[in-house]
Amino acid sequence: MISVAAVAEYLEGLDFPATKQEIIDYAEDRHAPPEVLDALYEMPDPPDGMYYSMASVWDALSEIM
Repeated sequence: MISVAAVAEYLEGLDFPATKQEIIDYAEDRHAPPEVLDALYEMPDPPDGMYYSMASVWDALSEIM
């Protein structure tokens, strides 16, 4: 299982708010490995469709890790 810190490495500099797909696209553009992308795809969709901070991404990842 991948760590939240490993995922965060590929999201450094991402502007928020961002949709789940924007987060995944950003990580792909930074050549994130498959295990990072898998974790991002597994994140739950936020109720309003937006993640507002890295902390909210970490919270979503902690639900699946």
